[in-house]
Amino acid sequence: MSQFTYSHRDLLTDIHRAEQPDPHTELSPFDTLLSTGWRERMGRGGVFRYRLGALQTRVLPGPLSLVAQLNVQRGVERRKPQEIQSIKQPYNAHQFNFNKISPEEVLFEMSRVTEQSLRPPGGDRPELQKVVVLVNVSPLEFGHCLFVPEPSRCLPQVLTLSAIQTGIESVLLSSDPGFRVGFNSLGAFASVNHLHLHCYYLKQELLLETVPVEPLVPEKGFYRLTHLPRGFLFYAEPNDLDQIARVVFQVTEALVNGDVAHNLFLTRGCPPSEGQQEEAQQGSRRGVRIALWPRRSSFGAKEETAFNVALCELAGHLPFKVQQDYECLTEKDVKDIIQRYLLPDQDFTRLERQLVADMIDL
Repeated sequence: MSQFTYSHRDLLTDIHRAEQPDPHTELSPFDTLLSTGWRERMGRGGVFRYRLGALQTRVLPGPLSLVAQLNVQRGVERRKPQEIQSIKQPYNAHQFNFNKISPEEVLFEMSRVTEQSLRPPGGDRPELQKVVVLVNVSPLEFGHCLFVPEPSRCLPQVLTLSAIQTGIESVLLSSDPGFRVGFNSLGAFASVNHLHLHCYYLKQELLLETVPVEPLVPEKGFYRLTHLPRGFLFYAEPNDLDQIARVVFQVTEALVNGDVAHNLFLTRGCPPSEGQQEEAQQGSRRGVRIALWPRRSSFGAKEETAFNVALCELAGHLPFKVQQDYECLTEKDVKDIIQRYLLPDQDFTRLERQLVADMIDL
């Protein structure tokens, strides 16, 4: 298995989104390893459930600039999702998990080298957490892969601090502003109860990258999303990455303890602002915006041809599996569907107050 090790020095900050992407932009070592391996598996045959070509794509008219794509095969040919009954459902080795996949699906193993691991104060060098990167055999976009932290530990689909750190770091390892990472909790349309994050490339710009936010505890990188589906937003750059990861983990841990389903989406974005961004700042993608949506739980097996609201849809990327939905649904239709999955206003406000109070007390 190929190994990819990285350190804090490999995290990239001088990234900008241009109006016309330069096709000759140099890929980072991380992008090169992931995209090359993904293309090779797609060309090999027998690894993916279907061949993913160029997807029909359109931006829905409206202020949210929602990016719609048609991917009929994902609705028809993907693996049947597991039936989820609880946000804290234990891992079940008898169900499908990522220890049962074909070795051909694995691209590489990644781990972060820290100063402590390079020069331990004494004794043996500590073991690095290893994250296996494997292709999603039912891809929704180019480069769609899964990050599976230490699969042999058989962790359920509940975020850990190190998994959040991996998500943030992987976005910063990429030189492509269209690289996205996400997580669906149990009860929020996770399909497999074995800890994993999604990653993929989407070249179209999302409003989430620049949308103004409202401060909640800004000194801890904690904001409220209002112009998109109502949720929370965190912002991290390499110098405060570990601190922000701990704040995100504090919030997701509180959601799990409170039996609140949630979706997480990470993308490069400009620094948070309460008002209109300066033009130069709007193009900056030096940091990572981390959006978190608490939501109503959806239990049972999800219907694969339906418009299921999960990490992509909440972030403004709409992978449709039915031609009529792709062609006919409007921005208002999509907003109405998404609203049915969000927490009621009163519940969201109560949750927000509690999270802010807990954060200030720390």
